[in-house]
Amino acid sequence: MKQPGLYVVTATRSGIVKKTPLEAYANIRAGGIIALTLAEGDSLISVHLVGEDDHLFIATRNGMAIRFPASQVRSMGRTARGVRGIGLRKGDEVVGASVLDGDPDILTVTLRGYGKRTAVDEYRPQGRGGLGLINLKVSDKTGPVVAALPVQSADEIIVATRHGQVIRTPVEQDEQNRISRLGRSTQGVKIIRLKEGDEVVSVSRSREMEDETTNIL
Repeated sequence: MKQPGLYVVTATRSGIVKKTPLEAYANIRAGGIIALTLAEGDSLISVHLVGEDDHLFIATRNGMAIRFPASQVRSMGRTARGVRGIGLRKGDEVVGASVLDGDPDILTVTLRGYGKRTAVDEYRPQGRGGLGLINLKVSDKTGPVVAALPVQSADEIIVATRHGQVIRTPVEQDEQNRISRLGRSTQGVKIIRLKEGDEVVSVSRSREMEDETTNIL
């Protein structure tokens, strides 16, 4: 499994990232091997393959985000805990970590069904471990951020709610039916109608387009 220049990057809810050479996972036993040491109360939320030239993007529940080169994370062994990827203010936590590939938009979706796309160029690269930039202006109306991930215009997304409602829609269809492209510090627009008491719990990206499409509204 030797693939020089490829690493496994993990990210945790408390903002810790770790980069380990892919070859360190070559001999996995039936019972598994230790991939990460977690601090008490922390949890793993994301695992990706990255190269040295890639950038990492981390977003938080309270609407902050940071982008930095993967090269700023030094290579470590499997059992290491990692280093600070993003600084968190009290009460905040990481909701998503991604690898930026090409020139995507960042899709951000909130608990109460608001969302938007923002050009990745609006997130200037920063030093690892900082507080980052405003990704979405969180309010009582929007609720906290549930997911933030890179998307292309040809992608489609699947949004699921706590009460079992699911929509599947292309990111961009036409001028009347698309997820709006807006600036970083905006609230976004309503992208899913929620029944009373329901809330968004999951957002995923799919590039497998099917004949039948479910509209956002």
